[in-house]
Amino acid sequence: MVSPLTGFPPDKIKRLVIKIGSALLVAQDGTIRTEWLKGVIEDIAARHAAGQQIIVVSSGAIALGARRLGLPKGGRGSLDDAQAAAAVGQIALSHHWAGLLREKGLNAAQMLVTLDDLEHRRRYLNAAATLERLLSLGVVPVINENDSVATAEIRFGDNDRLAARIGQAARADAVALLSDVDGLYTANPHVDPGAELVREVKRIDAHIAAMADSGSGSGMGSGGMASKIEAARIATGAGAHLAILSGKPERPLSAWARGQGGTIFLARTGQRARKTWLAGRLVVKGRIIIDKGAEEALLKGNSLLPAGVTEVGGSFARGDVVDIIGPEGRAIARGLAEYDAGEAIRIAGMRKADIAELLGNPVRPALIHRDHMVML
Repeated sequence: MVSPLTGFPPDKIKRLVIKIGSALLVAQDGTIRTEWLKGVIEDIAARHAAGQQIIVVSSGAIALGARRLGLPKGGRGSLDDAQAAAAVGQIALSHHWAGLLREKGLNAAQMLVTLDDLEHRRRYLNAAATLERLLSLGVVPVINENDSVATAEIRFGDNDRLAARIGQAARADAVALLSDVDGLYTANPHVDPGAELVREVKRIDAHIAAMADSGSGSGMGSGGMASKIEAARIATGAGAHLAILSGKPERPLSAWARGQGGTIFLARTGQRARKTWLAGRLVVKGRIIIDKGAEEALLKGNSLLPAGVTEVGGSFARGDVVDIIGPEGRAIARGLAEYDAGEAIRIAGMRKADIAELLGNPVRPALIHRDHMVML
């Protein structure tokens, strides 16, 4: 069946990443909602039998571990509590997934990743290769952030963005975020009764971003609508559709195929693999603000020259990832710096001849070369 939500048949997507939030998987008393999870796995088994490859990104380890350890605030009272709860809860979470998938004749694989695993190019490629092999063997990978070692400074912080990055690494066709909310609204529906559900987003601009509410509906999870918008940027930039769907039905994937409401962010196409990796990176070392002329040049596919730079911020070295900020204050591109921050500040706004006189020959003509840049 073709879903009116998406304009394409979701049950025919070749490779799909499904993210399940804590509020759906774990009840308020800290136990797994086993009957609901069985319904999800019924859907996964049916999709698998039809030839679809499924990757699951599952939240819930901290909530489960907190109950078993008797920790307050759902295990999120401190970093130490969260790490301990995750270490205990991950075993229970994996046990449930593996057992229920086995009942359907499916093998599960556990992958725990950190932000660094997907930010460093070689480790990213290793993760991508592992996913590819598991899927070729008919395995259902079940992935979560390795919260037992993640810190406040080096972590995804929510599984929405993790799901998008996994979709990128696995070259998925679509990412479905199952949540306790049923899509993006024009305003917070809990506050504004006139808020309307946005069915389709072709481009994520400032207007769309302004609709996001950073709060999590249940208080149990860590991702709100802002994290889902960021996930959509990553997924669509990598050529995958992203859907925000209510996970409340007993068989949420079947409900999606029947036309259940939600929001679909349509994929962008034409990005090379290295550029999609750049676009999805979450650790950015600096900002380069440019003028209108430079923005127009980038939109035509040109490199960023120092002459169009008005300001440089951050502490970065040559080869680090930096954002390029347009004159309206929005990040329009991301790339690898050809100069370190100190040099970039010195040559901002200068022509090549003046740069050569200042720094001496030879000089690199571009501050960021077009081959190492991706438009956002």
